[in-house]
Formats: sequence, structure tokens, C-alpha cells
Amino acid sequence: MSTRTDFNTLLEAGVHFGHLKRKWNPKMAPYIFMEKNGIHIIDLHKTAIKLDEAAAALKQIVKSGRRVLFVATKKQAKEIVAEKVAAVGMPYVTERWAGGMLTNFPTIRKAVKKMATIDKMTNDGTFDNFSKREKLQIARQRAKLEKNLGSIADLNRLPAALFVIDVQKEMNAVKEAKRLSIPVFAMVDTCCDPTDIDYVIPANDDAAKSIATILDVVCAAIAEGAEERKLEKEKEAQEAEAQEGAKQAKPRIKKAVKAAVDAEEATVAEVVAATEEAKEE
Repeated sequence: MSTRTDFNTLLEAGVHFGHLKRKWNPKMAPYIFMEKNGIHIIDLHKTAIKLDEAAAALKQIVKSGRRVLFVATKKQAKEIVAEKVAAVGMPYVTERWAGGMLTNFPTIRKAVKKMATIDKMTNDGTFDNFSKREKLQIARQRAKLEKNLGSIADLNRLPAALFVIDVQKEMNAVKEAKRLSIPVFAMVDTCCDPTDIDYVIPANDDAAKSIATILDVVCAAIAEGAEERKLEKEKEAQEAEAQEGAKQAKPRIKKAVKAAVDAEEATVAEVVAATEEAKEE
């Protein structure tokens, strides 16, 4: 199986560095290559294979028109996720995971709509009618909503998949996804339990360079899926337009042929010429 990234790229990014041996989770044993100086070393060959499988699955999800929600609230991952994921148009959570963000999705949508309502009041001048104190309260509320939910404002329905960085820290997000049968993709370090993860990517989830390297591959696959979907939709639109054009041309062709046949002394060549002329109109 071909991989989207090579061994050396993963090695240079430090993707292979796991946690201390005493902190390991035995369920990660299949993905550990060796132990060196008390630290577990991840098998990068398996990482490359698992990363390729995850990228292919994510590409198909996006190609079908569905969304992937990225979750990364740890300090070293926030900015990287916000930058790379926003570039491919996917929603993400880099602040505190709000309990019920998936299992109580309608309530979250109400909060997002509230944010949109405040923006509308600001734009149409309604906001100016409030007192100074009310304006301050509303502005603070808007800022809080933007911080926690701004990055998922365009997520109108539950995501088709969850991509998690650090499954220990984002345990609640994983639990909610599993309860709703939403597949979970995740970078899983040697100290984590991979049991509830559908697509395990064994990797160092603490180093910024490691996180960026994995996300580069994942986001490239998502971009490919989005582009292929766009091309397919354009092709479908062209085919529909061609069918509509052919449908509208039939009456004109019949009329042109009838007129040519009814004409006195019409030759076969004239009938064909009239038909071709009607098609070109």
C-alpha cells in the first residue's frame, strides 16, 4: 500500500517519540517498535500505513459532502489546528469542549444562532437602542460565544467524523462520538487507550512538529476530497444542462424536418441541412 508521506518525514518530525515506559498503555503494544532510554519508540512503518488508511477514509467522507470536526484543546495543538483546518474549510474546537456538543447538538445550535442574532442587531442598528450596561453585557456574551463556538458556526448538522489530538484529554468528545456512532480518527500516543478509536494513528501527540506533520497529510486528503466533489458537481451540472438542451432541441428538429419535407422538391440533402441547422440553434 502506498503512503502519502514517507518514513523520513515522520522521523524528522519526531512522530516516533512515545511516552516513558512506566506510563505506557499495554493496548498500544502492537504499535511500539522498541524501548530506548526508558522511552517507548513508535513503529513509524505502522504509523505511515495507519495514516494512509485514515487519510483515504477522510477523503471519501469529504468527497460525499459531509464534514469532519477536529478537536484539539491542548496548548501546543491549538494554533496548528486552527490554521491548517480552517484552510480546508472544516469546523474545529480548540477551546474547552462543551459538554453535549454532539449529544445535545440542538442546544449548541441555539447558542450559535444567538451569536448570529447579536450580529444582526449590530448591523441593523438595534444594538444602539440598548443602554451602555446592556451593550457591555451583550458584547461579553458575544465574545464568549465566539471563543467557544465561533469555529463551528457553519456546522449545521452533526459531523460525519471526529478527528482528535490526544484522546486522553478529549475523552468526553470521544465518548459522545461513540454514543452517536460517529467514527473517531485520532493521533494516539503510547500512554493512551486506542480501544474506542476507529482509525488509530500511532504518533507523538505532544510535539508541535509531529502534530503539524500528521495534519498536513490529513488536510491534504480533505482538500483532495473537496476538489473531487467540486469537479463531480460541475460535471453533473454540465450533463444536466446538455440533457435540458437536447430536450428543448427535439421540437425544433421535428419542426425543421417537417417543413423541409413539406417543401416542394425538397432533396435529402436539404432535409439533413435543415436538421443540422436546428440542432445548432
